[in-house]
This record gives sequence, C-alpha cells and structure tokens, in this order.
Amino acid sequence: MNDLVFAGTDGIIILTFYAIIMLAIGYFSGRGKNLHDSLSGYYLAGRNLGIIALFFTLYATQYSGNTIVGYAPTAYRTGFSWIQSISFMTIIIGIYLLFAPRLYVISKRQNFVTPTDWLQFRFKSKAVTILSIFLMLWGLGNYLLEQLVAIGQAISGMTGGTIPYQIGVIAFVLVMLIYEWMGGMKAVAFTDVMQGLVLMLGIFVFLFGSLHLVGGDFVEVTKFISEHDPAKIAVPSLETSINWFSLLLLVGFGAAIYPHAIQRIYSSESERTLKRSFARMAWMPPLTTGLVFIIGIIGIMVIPGLDKSGSEQLVGMMANKVASINSFYYWVMVLFFGGIVAAIISTADSVLLSFSSMISNDVYGKFMNPNASERKKVMVGKASGILAVVFLLWIAWNPPATLYEIFVLKFELLVQVFPAFILGLYWKRLSAKPVFFGMLMGAILAGVLTIIGHKTVVGIHGGVLGLALNIFICVIGSLMFPLSAQSKQEAEKLTSLNIEM
Repeated sequence: MNDLVFAGTDGIIILTFYAIIMLAIGYFSGRGKNLHDSLSGYYLAGRNLGIIALFFTLYATQYSGNTIVGYAPTAYRTGFSWIQSISFMTIIIGIYLLFAPRLYVISKRQNFVTPTDWLQFRFKSKAVTILSIFLMLWGLGNYLLEQLVAIGQAISGMTGGTIPYQIGVIAFVLVMLIYEWMGGMKAVAFTDVMQGLVLMLGIFVFLFGSLHLVGGDFVEVTKFISEHDPAKIAVPSLETSINWFSLLLLVGFGAAIYPHAIQRIYSSESERTLKRSFARMAWMPPLTTGLVFIIGIIGIMVIPGLDKSGSEQLVGMMANKVASINSFYYWVMVLFFGGIVAAIISTADSVLLSFSSMISNDVYGKFMNPNASERKKVMVGKASGILAVVFLLWIAWNPPATLYEIFVLKFELLVQVFPAFILGLYWKRLSAKPVFFGMLMGAILAGVLTIIGHKTVVGIHGGVLGLALNIFICVIGSLMFPLSAQSKQEAEKLTSLNIEM
C-alpha cells in the first residue's frame, strides 16, 4: 500500500469537488419549491421524472457500491463462476417489466407514495401491511448499511488511508443528509445523472487500463489462473451451479421490489417513459457488471495472493496501478474513483429517502397519527432518517462482514414480499390471510436458517426456501379458502387498468 499514486491531496480535492456539486444540486432542486409540504413532491419528485433523469436514477441506484467495490473482489475470490452476476442483474430488469407498467397505472390513479400503499390498497389488511413494512424496512436497513461500509472502503482506498475509513463515512453521510434534506427525490435524481455518467465512462477506462497492465491479452490472464489457481477457472461443481440458480431467484425477485426502486416507478412522468427507461437498462448488466467482473478476474494476475480481507480493497489497489500508467489514466482514475464514492452515495441517498418515506407515511401516517398533515409527515420522515443513519453508522464503524455477505443477507427477508406484490397484481383469487401467513412463515424459515448458520442448504439460499414455502401457502390457502363473489369482484376492480375508482 506504500506505492499508491493518488493517495493524498488529489483524491481529497476530487472528493471535495463532488461534495460541492452534490450540495449545489440539492440547493437548486429545493429552492423556491414547496417540496416539504407534499409527500409526493418530496419523495417522488412530483411524479414528473423524465426519461434521462429516470434512467440515470435507476442506473446509479442499481449499479453502485455493491457493483464496483463489492463485485470485483467477489470475482477475484470466486473466479469465473462469478459471471453469474451478469445474469442476476439482467433478470431484475425482466421482473421489472413483468409488473412495473401495470403497477404504474394503478399507482398514478391512486396516488401511491410507498410500496406498501399498494399492498394496503389491494388486501385491505392491517396484518399484511405491518408485516410488509417490517420486511421492507429490514431490507432497506441492510442495504443502507452496505452502502455506508462501501463509502468508507472506497474513500480509504482512494486516498491510501489519508482519509481514514470512519472519517470518510461521517463526512459524506453529512453531505448526503444535507442535499437530500434540501431537495428530496429531485435532488437525488439529478445527482444520479452526474454520478451515472461518471460511472459509465470510468468503468470503460478502468477496463482498458487493467488490460494494459497485463499487456492487453486476456488470454494470458486465463493461462495465469489455470497455472496458479486452477479452481477459479474450473467447471463449477453441482452445488455451485445450484447456488448460482438460487442466487438468480433470490436477487432477481428481491431486487425488483426494492422499495426505492418501486418509488422510481411511481415517480415516472408517464408509462411510456418508464418502459423506455427499462428498455435501456436492459443493456447495462453486460456493460457494467460484466466489465467489473473482468476487472476482478484481471486482478487475480495483477495482485495475486490477497486473502479475503485484503481482496476487499482490490478496486482501490487496481485503480492506483492503472493510475500509475500515465497522466491520462491518473486523472481519469482520480475522477472515476471520486465518481464511485458519489455513486455509492447515490444509492445510499435513495435507500435513506425510501426508508424515511415508509416511516413517515406507513408507520407514522397510517398507524400513529393518521390525521397529521403531509408537511408534518415529511418532517417526521426526515428526523427518522437521521436517527436510522446514526444507528447504522454505529454498526458500520466496525463492519461485521464483507460487502457481499451483507448484500445477500438483506434479500432473505425482503424477497418474502414478492408473492403478495406480484401475484396480487394478476391473480384475483389471492386473499389476505394466506398472503400474511405465507410472508410470515417464509420469513421465519429464512431467518432461522440464517441464524443457525445455514445460509444455504445444498446450495439453495434460505431466502429461496422461504419463498417457496411462502408461495405454496399463498396459492394453496387461496384455493382452499376462496374469496366470496363480492371480494373477487372488488379485487377485479382494484387491479383493473381501465375502471375509474
């Protein structure tokens, strides 16, 4: 770590530059607007995001710390079997297209603000609503923790430890809280445009620089791995393949119902804009996750022999080696790594905004003070977001696991909301009680397996086993105890795209 080439003032200058831009965007996004008086204005940008802002806010949210800082080290440790990361990022887009346009039409008509607005509207069940709120807040809390850890690691790696992990986390969390407080979703979306552009361009330059380090010949990389670490290039075992498919289901179904992603669906200015944004997102897995995977594989040859803890710093170490090639790569890497930090923050701010919206609208507004004004709900959400960040910072101070382990953990419970969310859109016979008990039993099974140390059973994740049980209870329960004719007719109306409610 002594030969890091942009450890020091240049990295600090770039990070300060990004921080100033984000604060300026937050200020101008909220200036002269009544964002703080309206839940949809503050949390959904007035439901008026155009195709550029919507695409980049989806992109910068999905491809962030867990993609750049976390996925390359996983490729380094795992080898070629980690090519699965491309497939589960792709399936997320397919799942979105399965339900997003239909949900958008209903949400526009009913003025939904949070994901559980849809579940409350569909099932009219306090039990379903409360349980789904808990599971989604659990997922958001884990995801936010992941981003806080990634912020500290990225800043520390970029500056070679000049800015310590803990100081980096605190400084940029304060920046995030300030610009999000000022501009809400609009500030988040506009910062995402800047961060998404930097991320896209930087990944390509990073790849070219990494290839330069190995003489531009990826074949030599595979030869090196086959000679020095053949397990990473071998045909995956049956259990690894099963695990691959399991992770595909876990991430594909879980990430598609991220609360902050659902709220971006609500924020679109039109259904056409939403479909066009997702069509462009379909190209991003190979152009982002795929390139990060290749960088991680190249790292096996460039920086061999890293242990699990050391590999978590791989991206920073590789970026510094690329930066040492010449002045062009130096400045692009400095800008890119600053952009990585900004992109991680762009995911964290989205998660925090969604977390606070669910506290203000779902917990406070629905159960604690239903008569509260929208302005008061917004203020409660802001305050709860700050408290949540303080609590998670305490955990992130000494991160308990690698980024990948944190990444998987959040899906185990979040994915249990999927049957209620998606089946409820299309299957009119689905009823509230089977939905509740399906979610509950699926979450218990997934949670127990995680607690006792069985994250997978024969390669299958506990969350996927819980999801299977969840769907079984939902389907069998709804068939055994069918809805009344009146309830079925009401469900038909609730999910119709044509009938005015």
